[in-house]
Amino acid sequence: MIRVVLVEDMRMIRAALVSLLRLEPDIEVVAELDSGDGILPAVREHRPDVAVLDIDLPGTDGLTAAAQVHERYPQTRTLILTALGRPANLRCALEVKASGFLLKDAPPEELAAGIRGVHAGRRVVDPQLAVEALESEESPLTTRELDVLRLTAEGSDVSEVAGHLFLTVGTVRNYLTSVATKLNARNRVDAVRIAREYDLI
Repeated sequence: MIRVVLVEDMRMIRAALVSLLRLEPDIEVVAELDSGDGILPAVREHRPDVAVLDIDLPGTDGLTAAAQVHERYPQTRTLILTALGRPANLRCALEVKASGFLLKDAPPEELAAGIRGVHAGRRVVDPQLAVEALESEESPLTTRELDVLRLTAEGSDVSEVAGHLFLTVGTVRNYLTSVATKLNARNRVDAVRIAREYDLI
């Protein structure tokens, strides 16, 4: 039996996914969560084989959580499930050692197949998105710079970004300065605009 923790903040989507997975004879959902902050405690308690994580969660986002799970509980594989089918998100997921990356609008049977695939040690990636990621230009920003810029784009101020990523305020400012320099942006607002225009976040 493949033990799964599923994290999705939208209640209807989460209920639908859990119902679908309960139809599978070899998959057991041992915990379902609506925010990212409970992921590590749930993985510690339930020791799942696979954690299915929405990329955009309240609290700790799915990519940050995937990195934390990989570092602390490497026996649990992570599968990112998202509506944000952007090559930059796929690259970030691969950088944090996520084992899978699927889109929410994929056929329902692909989720169960993806869970089985990552549990078996395979890398499972939406094929169309993989092609787009290969064809798109490599991001000039590091994973941490992307994390900082993504939170800034969502409206977090410097101190909030620092708290969320466990960084100092000065470090966050340094990252934002580096991002602006790399993107040839006038300021952080301009950096967010450029990053979105080039599908970096």
